[in-house]
Amino acid sequence: MNWRKYFFLSCFILILSLFLAACGSSNEEDSNKDEGSATEEETTDEAEGNDEATGNYTAAMVTDTGGVDDKSFNQSAWEGLTAWGEEHGLEKGKDGFDYAQSEDDSDYLPNFTRLVRNDFDIVFGIGFLLEDAVREIAQQNPENEFAIVDTVVDEPNVASITFAEHQGSFLVGVVAAMTTKTNKVGFVGGVDSDLINKFEVGFVSGVKSVDPNIEINIQYAEDFSDAAKGKLIATQMYNDGADIIYHAAGGTGNGVFAQAKDIKQNDPDRDIWVIGVDRDQYEEGLNEDGSASVTLTSMVKRVDISVHEVTNLGMNGEFPGGEIIEFGLEDEGVGIATTNEEALSTDVLDAVKEWEDKIKAGEITVPKTRDELKEFEDSL
Repeated sequence: MNWRKYFFLSCFILILSLFLAACGSSNEEDSNKDEGSATEEETTDEAEGNDEATGNYTAAMVTDTGGVDDKSFNQSAWEGLTAWGEEHGLEKGKDGFDYAQSEDDSDYLPNFTRLVRNDFDIVFGIGFLLEDAVREIAQQNPENEFAIVDTVVDEPNVASITFAEHQGSFLVGVVAAMTTKTNKVGFVGGVDSDLINKFEVGFVSGVKSVDPNIEINIQYAEDFSDAAKGKLIATQMYNDGADIIYHAAGGTGNGVFAQAKDIKQNDPDRDIWVIGVDRDQYEEGLNEDGSASVTLTSMVKRVDISVHEVTNLGMNGEFPGGEIIEFGLEDEGVGIATTNEEALSTDVLDAVKEWEDKIKAGEITVPKTRDELKEFEDSL
């Protein structure tokens, strides 16, 4: 009897021990699960914190065929984007600011697509030639922000940046008219288009306002990146007696500078000038020894400021999608460069200031189209 009691008591104790051990194991697993959940939450919070730490607003641009180093329009845009990046402590690359260069028209859309896939917050199209590509990429990516320079794309996620190029061109036309000694000047355009016509028409109206008898030779290269074509056209114009050429031709305009410098080097006493465009092109007119720039002045269009400003708006949550922003004389969006102090007399600069004041006051409406130019010339 005592043996049986001892046996059953031993079994009872064994079963109880197993039961308590099982409960302990379960509690330990629950505890481990709880600890695991806490660790996962901490990891998630840490990851989110890292995202916030590296969540910089990023910006990029697609050039037209002139390239980022065209010493003109594209380069000015890149300088503006670079200045914005440096202002905010960013570096060139996908985590800061960058560009995609287009060798021909077929590169536009693929370049936009690549930059969008690299998660840039805003992407600029530099030049009216990119209009169709900007419209298409904007429609494909309605949540992304885009901007285009020099034309209008009517999409809610596109900011359209325009300039009063005709006003600035009017002023350099005044400079040309007051400086020419042959009474012959030239205009070299890139692609014959509504935009470049604004440069042409503004220039002609400025020249004619000073002297209606001055001859103006107008030619288009139909290209923004053909320096050889620009040099050939300039050669013809200078040979025909023009002593000043205004170019609105991007990289093609580099050929105009090259020809003017060649002539000046061979005949230092000859008065030969180029009027630059988009940015101060004084340095592009310097001879190899750094002397005697052939750049009379430049029609400065502050593409750099516009790109900088619109990028800051986007970064601050104020992206002007669907809006048209114009930069003109009143907000210093266009103007003339006065770097070549030896070439620009006080009389010329005083005259430019007078005409500028008239335009700002609304006393003169500078024409934008060839039809408007005809009416303007009839009123002189």
